[in-house]
Amino acid sequence: MSEHSTQGTQPASDFGFEVLARDGAARRGVIRMPRGEIRTPAFMPVGTAATVKAMYAQQVRDTGADIVLGNVYHLMLRPGAERVARLGGLHQFMQWPHPILTDSGGFQVMSLSKLRKINERGVVFQSHIDGSKHELTPERSIEIQGLLGSDIQMQLDECVKLPCSDAEAERAMDLSLRWAERCKTAFGTQPARALFGIVQGGANPRLRERSTKALTAMDLKGYAIGGLAVGEPQAVMLDMIDVVAPLLPADKPRYLMGVGTPDDLVEAVLRGVDMFDCVMPTRAGRHGLVFTRYGKVNLRNARHADDPRPLDALSYCPAASHYSRAYLHHLVKAGEILGMMLLTWVNLSYYQYLMAGMRQAISDGRLQDFVLETKRDWAAGDPV
Repeated sequence: MSEHSTQGTQPASDFGFEVLARDGAARRGVIRMPRGEIRTPAFMPVGTAATVKAMYAQQVRDTGADIVLGNVYHLMLRPGAERVARLGGLHQFMQWPHPILTDSGGFQVMSLSKLRKINERGVVFQSHIDGSKHELTPERSIEIQGLLGSDIQMQLDECVKLPCSDAEAERAMDLSLRWAERCKTAFGTQPARALFGIVQGGANPRLRERSTKALTAMDLKGYAIGGLAVGEPQAVMLDMIDVVAPLLPADKPRYLMGVGTPDDLVEAVLRGVDMFDCVMPTRAGRHGLVFTRYGKVNLRNARHADDPRPLDALSYCPAASHYSRAYLHHLVKAGEILGMMLLTWVNLSYYQYLMAGMRQAISDGRLQDFVLETKRDWAAGDPV
């Protein structure tokens, strides 16, 4: 899919963001950093443990990805941030010379660790690998992200599960704001890198508004909307975006964390979100589920066993356009590693195709039409 490109310009020496086109609340833009440009709206494949599961780094790049995400929690436990630093940093370690965003580790500490204790200083938790005890503070999170060498770093925050009481949401939000100040101090001045704050506040519009205003007063280089896609209905998530997005600076990128389905992506872009990440396309691919222009296709289904057609003959992804559904079904049923690799490739390619389509549609002033056409194709389903 064609789109106007800003590639080929001189590498940026600092972090910069430019809005190139608008269509309603939606924005097409570009983040410029020394390691490359990030075309927005952007989907960031999740490379939790220094790898996008079942994909080579160059394959990920070839799908159209400008940036990937790494995870502080997993990397601090294994192989260790200091070790990665000694080996040249995360970019060299995983052979990805392009921009990397690292999350703070907070979400995983809150959700994966059975034994954890949160206080003003930070959070003490036990490793899910060997039970060893660790402490993650705002300062340590920023130190780890610096050792990894990531280009965009996230503040440490406390993410509560929804639904929760307003009192619990407010307590976690206020703690996250205090931690944001400490992260900003620890981050200091790093022209080539960026620190993003994270808006919290549960499903309460008043708290979301207060969090947004307090964070924007800190004048960070970008802002994320956190604490969503944690089990709440899509309508609740969209309501919170409607509250937060208009309050965020128009000249800074907006990142919706941990989202989501293709439908989540288009709805959030319509509301002015610029960046996304989610494990859904990679995780689904490893379990036989693919996302296509025709919606979801479950290759575990027996109806594919004798189907010689490819998933999508028009796809630029060879895994979708060259291999038969029968073969992909066989690989999934047989538990073959190649099946996981091919279907992950299909999904990441489709997600990048969708983002490229939205960028072009914003430039053309026809995003609403693009979304209607895309949803119509999903609803029509897989052609027989």
